[in-house]
Amino acid sequence: MTDLNSTTINPLDQDEGLELTLLQHLNELRIRLTWVAGGIVVFTLISFIFAEQMILYLMVPYFNIFGEGSGLQILSPTEGIETYFKVSILCGVVLSMPLTLYQLWLFISPGMTKRERRSVYIFIPSALLLFAIGLAFSWFVLTPAAVGFLATFLTDVFNPEWQSQEYISFVLRMLFWISLSFQMPIIMYFVARAGLVTSQSLRDQWRIAVVGIAVLAAMITPSIDPVTMLLTMAPLNVLYGLSIVLAHYGYRNFEKRVAIDEPDSGENS
Repeated sequence: MTDLNSTTINPLDQDEGLELTLLQHLNELRIRLTWVAGGIVVFTLISFIFAEQMILYLMVPYFNIFGEGSGLQILSPTEGIETYFKVSILCGVVLSMPLTLYQLWLFISPGMTKRERRSVYIFIPSALLLFAIGLAFSWFVLTPAAVGFLATFLTDVFNPEWQSQEYISFVLRMLFWISLSFQMPIIMYFVARAGLVTSQSLRDQWRIAVVGIAVLAAMITPSIDPVTMLLTMAPLNVLYGLSIVLAHYGYRNFEKRVAIDEPDSGENS
């Protein structure tokens, strides 16, 4: 009997037409999640080396408003080390992103043909590029705008003395979730490739998409000010337009696969 715990599927060498059982799918998912978790742990440990420098870098927008000599408050004995670990974990997640994407590809690729699996050389670089663009946009555009707006809001009434854990969490949430939202075109491409959506349906539902993007922008931006929300919505709407284009090509690939499978099924019957 074959030991499922010691076997994995190599998608690049897999023959077309090989179908996995439910148990094999679950075992493959377990293996991929183990690799992802292990990668995050390893890169988190590496991030401990430069976590202090990263915290200082994340405070640059704060220093630009309040001055270099200012610092963030700590209201509990463990707040400093909690913030240190939080930054290290997020750095570990970001640094392990190539491994995470590769493991995701290894999990979904067995359902593709050998020719389709060659798109791994486009999928991973494109996903990493979009993540990097989202990270850069949220850091250089959204974060300064949000911090600047909130720091200068009703200064005659409020005395801004920000807490370290709240400020760092604010910046980290914005950086991480905005960067993930930039994966929308890649996700839409594979959804269309599975035949679940078409470019025409995405075009017809653009009004609903704009409302959905507004809700998404309100959820992923920790700030409730309209400036940050509008700045978040602008690139997401552009990405939705790019998703329509990629969905067109994804659905064409789905139609080609259906056209190839139909004659085969007719012959077998």
